[in-house]
Amino acid sequence: MKKKILALLEQFAKVMVQPLMYLSVAGLIMVVGVLLTNQQLVEALPFLNFFPIKLFGTLIYDCIMAVINNLSVIFVVGIAAAIAKKQKNHAGLIGLMSYIMYLTASNTTLKLTGNLADSGGMLGLIGTGQSTILGIQNLDMSVFGGIILGCLCGYVFNKTCDVKFKGAFQIYSGFKFSFACMIFVSMGFGVASTYLWPFAQQGISALVMVIKDSGNFGLFLYGFLERLLIPTGLHHLIYTPFQFTDIGGVLQVGDTVIAGAYPIVMAEMQMPIEQFSSSIYYMATGFTKMFGYIGIGAAFIYTAHKQNKAKTRAIIIPLVVTACLAGITEPLDFMFAFVAPVLYVIHAMIAGIFIALLSIFEVTAFCGGNIVSSTIMNVLAGVEKTSYPTMYLLGAIQIVLYFVIFTFVIKKFNLKTPGREDEVIENEDETIAVETNEIKKVIQKDTGVNVKAILDGLGGIDNINTIENCFTRLRVNIKQIDLLDETMINKTKNSGIIKKDNDIQIIYGLEVADIRTALEAYIQEIGGNK
Repeated sequence: MKKKILALLEQFAKVMVQPLMYLSVAGLIMVVGVLLTNQQLVEALPFLNFFPIKLFGTLIYDCIMAVINNLSVIFVVGIAAAIAKKQKNHAGLIGLMSYIMYLTASNTTLKLTGNLADSGGMLGLIGTGQSTILGIQNLDMSVFGGIILGCLCGYVFNKTCDVKFKGAFQIYSGFKFSFACMIFVSMGFGVASTYLWPFAQQGISALVMVIKDSGNFGLFLYGFLERLLIPTGLHHLIYTPFQFTDIGGVLQVGDTVIAGAYPIVMAEMQMPIEQFSSSIYYMATGFTKMFGYIGIGAAFIYTAHKQNKAKTRAIIIPLVVTACLAGITEPLDFMFAFVAPVLYVIHAMIAGIFIALLSIFEVTAFCGGNIVSSTIMNVLAGVEKTSYPTMYLLGAIQIVLYFVIFTFVIKKFNLKTPGREDEVIENEDETIAVETNEIKKVIQKDTGVNVKAILDGLGGIDNINTIENCFTRLRVNIKQIDLLDETMINKTKNSGIIKKDNDIQIIYGLEVADIRTALEAYIQEIGGNK
């Protein structure tokens, strides 16, 4: 049983990598957009207001944010295609159509039950437990809904894509039958989530009053849950009541009553008071975004295997900069939230602890999630009003704490964080460490590769279950291990062959995707349809 569970977790980790591959590119380009559109930088550097520059920066920011705001769509398509053993293009397309039907089923159910929230208020749908995705208002399950539906789609597709009908119904065979099945699965999931997910939302909402009445421990819970619940979308129900309703405090200004941490802090910025009120601690969810992710990123780079460090730096650094400059952490969060959940829980705990520490040390600095604007606002407000030097001291401590704890836990439990997922594979009796050379060129695109040797070495078409690849390795699951012919495989240049039960990994380097494509094309050509 343990072996099966570990195998499923490993498979899930590999599946999650597929849609995440694109986020590092998005993060790198996002940095440019953030810098060109940051209001404080624009005020300091007026030439950034030059229309072509402003247009360029805004286009980058808005376009990348459109991807980040629709990560659930990316996950459902990517996961469905990654799980599918064949015809992955059809599986991905069915995943997209299934997600649209799921959103619509949720919307229709909310309408008919009279539970569709009004989106016309000042905050729109914030705090209602609902969101709009692809123009469809639905119950907000964030990326969690996309991940679940993607897994369901991949599973159903593998079970149904080989079904064949005869006679007039023959046209509904194969992937068309898979789509027919997913119509009902998607509708069922949409209806079920509309009835069941509110219980989770109500449970989170009930915690709000506990947080409010629990002092510094409540602040810890506030920060802990705000981070922990990001993958589920339930984090909105944690911070919204505090930041935008009287639960986060009430301020009387003349005849005007201001309610909520956010408007209170904005008002106090202009008031001649000695120190910000305690409401500002509910705005401190940005503290870890500004500091903690630096420690997280450094730990990932430090613990990456030697030959993967350059690649890991290229992936992680832009995402860390995006977190610090824009407060956008999802691309980095999802790189370890599902493949190393224990690490994500630790992350949430540290985030909560430091919000409590801000209160304990009476630091009322503005921590808005953007290190540039926060710094400028704190400097303008002054040391007496904010105690911002102490905030930066706590920030430095948090960076070091994240780095030390993450490094220890990653190494202790051999977690497959970025840069570690493809290096060491454990067999039953020993650990085989294989040194790879990323720079090594394996195939020439103009001449191709001897895919026949690979296929024959793997035991032929009928011996192959699945073909996948990561950044540097061709991953193949075969039926009979005794049919493996390493001599034949070694007719193609590679840096090692790793065997774990029926899972075979051949290390080809950075051009492994080309080799996989060539191998699958060859299999299709000779009629294997694998």
